Amino acid sequence: MRKTFVAAAVSAALVVGMGGQQAQAEKVKWKMPSTFPGKLIQLGQAGKRLQKTLKEVSGGEIEMKFFEPKAIVPPLEIFDAVSSGSVDAGWSLSGYWQGKEPALGLFAAVPFGPAAGEYLAWMWYGGGEDMVNEIYHKYNLHSLVCGVIAPEASGWFRKEIKGVGDLKGLKMRFFGLGAKVMQKLGVETQLLAGGDIYPALERGTIDATEFSMPAIDLNLGFYQIAKHYYFPGWHQQSTLQELLMNKAKWDALSDKHKAIIQTACKANVANQFAEGEAIQGKALATLKSKGVTIHKWDPDIIATLRKTWNEVAAEEAAKDAKFKEVWDNLNAFRKEYSLWSDLGYLK
Repeated sequence: MRKTFVAAAVSAALVVGMGGQQAQAEKVKWKMPSTFPGKLIQLGQAGKRLQKTLKEVSGGEIEMKFFEPKAIVPPLEIFDAVSSGSVDAGWSLSGYWQGKEPALGLFAAVPFGPAAGEYLAWMWYGGGEDMVNEIYHKYNLHSLVCGVIAPEASGWFRKEIKGVGDLKGLKMRFFGLGAKVMQKLGVETQLLAGGDIYPALERGTIDATEFSMPAIDLNLGFYQIAKHYYFPGWHQQSTLQELLMNKAKWDALSDKHKAIIQTACKANVANQFAEGEAIQGKALATLKSKGVTIHKWDPDIIATLRKTWNEVAAEEAAKDAKFKEVWDNLNAFRKEYSLWSDLGYLK
C-alpha cells in the first residue's frame, strides 16, 4: 500500500507539473509598438487601454506590451517589423501603409466618406475587414479594427484660408488619401508621425498641419504656433485604428485567445468612440480661450475639395485593381446604406 501511495503521489505531482507547464506554454506575451505616444489622449491611450483590458479579461494569459514610438520600432516602420516577426503586433492605422498598397488607405479614412457607424458596419458586416486582410495576408499580417476616431478637424493654418488658391504652395503635414487631394490643389504634403509635427511647425519645415480631433490637437499644442483651425474634417469624417498582427503568430493562437482579442478590440472601439464624443466641446472652448479662431470651410471650397477627391479616387481606381475593387465595394455598400440613413436619421 505504501508503494502504491507513493506512486500515486508522484503521478499527481507530474500531472500538476505538466498542467503548470501547459499553462505557461499557453500564455501569450506579445510586443506591440505604437505609432502614437501612450500619453496622447484617444490615439495612444486607446492602445494602453487595450493592453490593460487584455490582461484583465484573460486573467493574465495575454500580455500585449505597449511600446512607445521609437522605443523598439520607428512609428512609421511598424508594418515591416510586424510582417517580419521582429515584433508580434503594432498599434497604428492602415493609412500609413498606403505607399505599399494604395487600397489600404480606404480602410483608415475616406475623404467625404462614412461616419463612424456606417464605416464600422461596412468593416464588420459589409466585407471590409475581410478585404483588408486579403491584402495583409500577402505580407504575413492580420488586422483587427480596434479603435475609431470620429470625426477630425480639417487643419491648422498660420493664416486665414479665404479660397482654394491660398492653399497653393503650402507645405503641410497631411495623412492618408486626403493628402492626394491636397497635392492636386498645389499643396506640398508630408506624412509625419504625431510627435514630429510640433517641432516641424516650430522650425518652419511645414506651414500647416492636420492631425486629429480638437482634444487630441489641443494635447499636442499646435495652437501655440497656428491660430486658424478649420472644420469640418472632410478628409477624415471617421478614422479606424487597427491592431496589426503577425499572421503566423495570430494563426498559432488558440480559439479562446483569438476570441478574447477580438472582443477586447470591439470593447476598445466602443470606449474610444464614446470618450471622443464626450470631450470635444470642452477642448474647443479651451482652444477659443487660447486665441484660436475656429472656421468652417466656405461651401465653395468644400465643393472644390469634393470634386478633386472624386477625380483622385477615379485616378487611383484606374491605376490599381485592388483599390478599384475595394472602392466599388464601399460605394455599393454606401448606396444601399443610404436607403436607411435617409429615412432613419435627422439631417
